[in-house]
Amino acid sequence: MSTLRDLAEEHTDLGPVDIDHLTRLAGDWQLLSDLSFADLLLWVPVRPRPDESRSFLCVAQVRPTTAPTAYQDDQVGKIVGGPEVAHLDIAYVQGRIWREGDPVWYGDTPARHEAIPVRLRGEDENIEVIAVIGRDTNLSTARTPSQLELNYLTTADDLAQMVNDGTFPPPRHQGETTSAPRVGDGLIRVDAGGKVTYASPNAQSAYRRLGFNAHLVGEELSVLSSRLAADPLEGTDAAERIHASLRGESPPRKEVEARGATVLMRALPLMPAGVPIGALVLVRDVTEVRRRDRALMTKDATIREIHHRVKNNLQTVAALLRLQARRVDIPEARMALQESVRRVASIALVHETLSMSSDEAVEFDGIVDRVATAATEVAATEITVKMRREGTFGVLPAEIATSLVMVLNELLINAVEHGFPARADDAEPSLTPPEPSGEVVVSAHRFRKQLHVTVADNGQGLPDGFEADASGRLGLQIVRALATGELRGTIELRNRAGGGTEAVLVVPLGKR
Repeated sequence: MSTLRDLAEEHTDLGPVDIDHLTRLAGDWQLLSDLSFADLLLWVPVRPRPDESRSFLCVAQVRPTTAPTAYQDDQVGKIVGGPEVAHLDIAYVQGRIWREGDPVWYGDTPARHEAIPVRLRGEDENIEVIAVIGRDTNLSTARTPSQLELNYLTTADDLAQMVNDGTFPPPRHQGETTSAPRVGDGLIRVDAGGKVTYASPNAQSAYRRLGFNAHLVGEELSVLSSRLAADPLEGTDAAERIHASLRGESPPRKEVEARGATVLMRALPLMPAGVPIGALVLVRDVTEVRRRDRALMTKDATIREIHHRVKNNLQTVAALLRLQARRVDIPEARMALQESVRRVASIALVHETLSMSSDEAVEFDGIVDRVATAATEVAATEITVKMRREGTFGVLPAEIATSLVMVLNELLINAVEHGFPARADDAEPSLTPPEPSGEVVVSAHRFRKQLHVTVADNGQGLPDGFEADASGRLGLQIVRALATGELRGTIELRNRAGGGTEAVLVVPLGKR
């Protein structure tokens, strides 16, 4: 399904500013749809062709959550013209809300057509119609409206006029990705003086959670909200945002806490035809949502602290092994302890990264770079070996990162020590001078939910008859065990065509 922007750019002459306004409207018009008990369809004029009448393209659609839809099928992408869109053409050309006409039928569903011009104020202060909203109401359940429905419809007409004036939707504030709370969560309408003229049952319940047990109608909402808030500064801020909406501004959403409850509040100005007549305040009881958020934050902090302590413990173990290695006289034993120090340190790197992360995932490139640097520093070789990384590992879950860093640590150490081995002290000098420098390249890329990793060097290559499965080296045994076991992948060691060795590791990234 093409997006609003795609459809508008392909079929219309609308500019980027026009499309941005329509995108913002489509992100906020669920409110208007719910208040209207109607489907909203956003129609834009199709790029005209010679000798053709004006046609309209539907670039967005929203169904009400408060009433049955008038359309069972999605209308987005549909192009219509002729008598079928006469009401849209009148609204577009004359720039007025069209409400005339008899009900129409969509299959077995009777519906009422309305058309609302969408205006945008340009930089030169000119206001022009750039699109039309079709407001189509399913009449199959028509009945005498209740007080709630009458207030909904009255407010919907005020917002529809603001769409026609170019003052709705309001600017979106930074960090706000949705228009919550919604109509059904709780609706309060206040007059120009700030007094409540209507409060839906859910809005009444939300304020009851805050500690107000009387009826909201007749109360000055800003004063009441300020008085109920547990934090005086928070209450003052909430009151000021209500006052701002009465002045025609659209302040950011605000949460009010009192008596252990939390209510999210959003205030919208009501200014049909540019005349301030009050404000629409949407409220939502988010007490349980915030309780779960706090529980998750506590859990995340605990997990990060655990990773931090594990990292400290591993560093302590590495330090103890390092001290022990210094007191061992047998070279083989000293080397084994030093290898253990490197392995423990590589695992500690993962836990150090996790201790600074907000989830159980790590940015792995930095870890690889640090492990590679350590491998060149500790390896015993007579020539300079450079490490280089190509591609990116990206973000990896902790269960993959811990095993993968150990595998890479072993492969990098092997690449340096065995690809560019140091000459024994009693060995005769070689007639051919050594290579001026060596290189180990770690490359990574993702393909079809798999991570492909290659560790390649330009060293002396594998010895004749080498078989990885038959090798008795502890490092290779660790690599095979982790690659095929914990990582559930494959590992292959082979000579490179141009000289040197490469290890190819494939790790699945799907659900584990």
